[in-house]
Amino acid sequence: MSRPFVLIAAAIVAALAGFTAWRAWHTEPPITPPVMATPSPPPVAPAPATAAIQHPVEDAPLAATPAGAVPLDHSDATMRQALADVFAGHALPAFLRVDRVIRNIVATIDALPRESVSPTVMPVNPAPGRMAVTAAGDAMAIAPENATRYTPYIDVLKAVDTRTLATVYLKNYPLFQQAYRELGYPQGYFNDRLVTVIDLMLATPDVQGPIALAQPKVVFTYADPALEALPAGQKMLLRIGRDNATVVKAKLREFRAHIVRTPPPK
Repeated sequence: MSRPFVLIAAAIVAALAGFTAWRAWHTEPPITPPVMATPSPPPVAPAPATAAIQHPVEDAPLAATPAGAVPLDHSDATMRQALADVFAGHALPAFLRVDRVIRNIVATIDALPRESVSPTVMPVNPAPGRMAVTAAGDAMAIAPENATRYTPYIDVLKAVDTRTLATVYLKNYPLFQQAYRELGYPQGYFNDRLVTVIDLMLATPDVQGPIALAQPKVVFTYADPALEALPAGQKMLLRIGRDNATVVKAKLREFRAHIVRTPPPK
């Protein structure tokens, strides 16, 4: 995020859930004093293998007739063409990975509530450069200019037509469902997982001011234990900056409204 982000991500997640260059952050206890942060809901539990369907796609406000039977293994060309419509006929963003599109989107969405997301399944390439950090003595924080690393992702996200994106997703839903079951949920329902993850992202704390960092080893961690304990998806939104996160959340709300009738939790 984190398009972020935001989608199917510049398909569903990249564009909708984060547009971010994710780097795994270790979770050792922080060594600097914690900063105040807005409390957040507990992390989402792993998706159950079996559950009653909560959000059937046929009940979606933009419910669409499923596309013709295209094998998942040969769906990349179909998705590239479909995403071209999402971007109004413009060339697909250079940072969008166009192989294993559906499988990568599904794997990333499923992982966002967890502790980490494997960079190998992210549907977008990482933002260039290193995270910008300010330092004053032993105190470190994410620098305000770090948010500019994600400007190309956010600019693309702003141009995404969420209605068209939702139609592409719903029309090709059987492929997303197949990819989700292949992930290890033979009785799972991907649209339910997607809505749960969107709601998790929307619940990301709105932290004002610089976010303090610690560096107990090689990589940075959040100095605030409450922030360090957040799931991977919420950490992404914090990392891309407050203004960028606001854009991502707005797009997520729009997309959610097209694929499910019930509003997100307050």
